[in-house]
Amino acid sequence: MTKKLLFITDSMKGLKPEKDTSIFMMEESISIGYKVFQCEMKDLFIEGGIVHANCRSIIEVGEHQVEGIAKESLQVSEFTYSFMRKDPPVDSDYINALHLLGLAEKQGATVFNKPNSIKEFNEKIFAIHFKEFIPKTLVTSNINKIKEFQEKHQTIVVKPLDGMGGASIYKFDNIDEDNINILLEMTTDEATQIIAQEFLPEIYDGDFRILIIHGKPFRKTLARIPQGESFKGNLAAGGKGVVKDITAVQLKVAETIGKYLITKGVNFAGIDMIGSHLTEINITSPTCAREIFDQSGENPITEYLKGL
Repeated sequence: MTKKLLFITDSMKGLKPEKDTSIFMMEESISIGYKVFQCEMKDLFIEGGIVHANCRSIIEVGEHQVEGIAKESLQVSEFTYSFMRKDPPVDSDYINALHLLGLAEKQGATVFNKPNSIKEFNEKIFAIHFKEFIPKTLVTSNINKIKEFQEKHQTIVVKPLDGMGGASIYKFDNIDEDNINILLEMTTDEATQIIAQEFLPEIYDGDFRILIIHGKPFRKTLARIPQGESFKGNLAAGGKGVVKDITAVQLKVAETIGKYLITKGVNFAGIDMIGSHLTEINITSPTCAREIFDQSGENPITEYLKGL
């Protein structure tokens, strides 16, 4: 019987087929004969106590567009596998979708990454579970604590707990009035927690994305290197992606995390490392698979699909 796969993503209009990892997954799945469907979170619904998806069949993935046919409603449990590939933020709508997918699991669906794990682990805070690998870190809404942290570590980076792609990340060498105003906005007047970390100069050698597939690190990494005066390596923030072999230090960290992730039903993840330090563990919609394949010819998605 032909395997049927459901991909729950952002709007296809906003995804770039030539770069997007979710579309790369669809493309590779179609190439090996799987039947592929796609929907958005808003297309999930419960009727008669059963979780359904108002989804469309994807019939072709081209370099610049994705072709599909009209939507139809199917029970999520009908799919061989369903993949939650919606980008952050993990807001109330996201949480509600995870609740629906959790119910679908009880009705026989197989969902990756596991909905309960996405709910449990904030991608910024998750790394703190492995404190032996992380830089000096503070999570707080208190600006005085951030000032003290900056005074201790000189140069720090602050970022929201629900951000992605390098958005709203700031580097502070001091906490002057302008920076206090930024922090007041980020913390919603000290009501919202943010994360502060010591600045790692190794960022200029690259913010490395390491994919962990079925608990094992992929052998190629993507160094996202800041350009110009920027300290941000994120591709969405203008960084340049360069594929490199995984190092011994990266391998040790990734293997440790991979063993834990697989026990939590997370079989496709992306960790970020600067130098020898772990900065994030991405489990919602990890990216960079396309860039790794395009530069190296080695395909992490083929390995992922083979391991299902």
